[in-house]
Amino acid sequence: MTALLEVRGLSKTFRQGGGLLSGPAHSVSAVDDVSFEIAEGETLSLVGESGCGKSTTGRLLVRLIEPSAGQVRFAGEDVTAMAPAALQALRRKVQIIFQDPYGSLNPRMSVRQILDEPLRLNTELDRVGRSRRIAELLDQVGLPARAADRYPHEFSGGQRQRIGIARALSVRPKLLICDEPVSALDVSVQAQVLNLLIELQRELRLSYLFISHDLTVVRLVATRIAVMYLGRIVETAPAQQLFEAPQHPYTRALLSAIPVPDPDRVPSRVVLRGELPSPSAPPPGCRFHTRCPEAFAPCNSLRPALLPDTAAHRTACHLIHSPRESAS
Repeated sequence: MTALLEVRGLSKTFRQGGGLLSGPAHSVSAVDDVSFEIAEGETLSLVGESGCGKSTTGRLLVRLIEPSAGQVRFAGEDVTAMAPAALQALRRKVQIIFQDPYGSLNPRMSVRQILDEPLRLNTELDRVGRSRRIAELLDQVGLPARAADRYPHEFSGGQRQRIGIARALSVRPKLLICDEPVSALDVSVQAQVLNLLIELQRELRLSYLFISHDLTVVRLVATRIAVMYLGRIVETAPAQQLFEAPQHPYTRALLSAIPVPDPDRVPSRVVLRGELPSPSAPPPGCRFHTRCPEAFAPCNSLRPALLPDTAAHRTACHLIHSPRESAS
């Protein structure tokens, strides 16, 4: 499959402190040497605990946040080297669906105004053409035409997220960055929005970067999964393969936390010790070694590379690529 998006060695370090009241200056490594690809029509899901750098990665891809290092290529073009005009053109092809369906919509604008704005700025459609396009967008996301003249506060959370999806689709993008798009919604509404995204992907041949901490949701939509821990990707695999045969201890712990809807089945839970370390002071070596139930000598000093286990499965773990016997 042709790679629509290629990410190589993407990193972001924030500087914090250094002021009179904020203490000494220090660095926070939010994203560290992240690499992945997304093919046309594919859904790559980026998963991990809150604070691991998933949303920051999504924003780095379109330079809403400027990367500290690395390269992002979209359809063969180097995003990290783009001039402002080229970057604006790129953002028509790559759109974001945000987590909060209320906070991402201007409460003072009607739905018609919200959808008209990107069409007016990014297309050559006249007023009549834009009106037709707005009606088409509302129909695509399952909202009636009369919704165009209402305001965000008049809709439910699920309906507001449909408006956000319509806005993202307005400029006919090729890639959608879905940043926790259903985490703020009720479970029944989550299913409706997920089904909508799946249907739109099939109909419009969209590619998705689907960011989520909910593996139950991810299982429904992902083609491939990348597991992130403290700014680094620790495992990537096709979705079915990752759920059936996870290799990294962190991935196994995440999967063991998924609720089992069977009162007679006793879940085999992997309990992690300690708390998630601070990104401003990450552990040396494998960043997961302070919580890993299987850590051994190399883990606290040597950084594991993300290496292939099979053709489609990659893991960053000494346990997999440097077994205890060879390390002793």
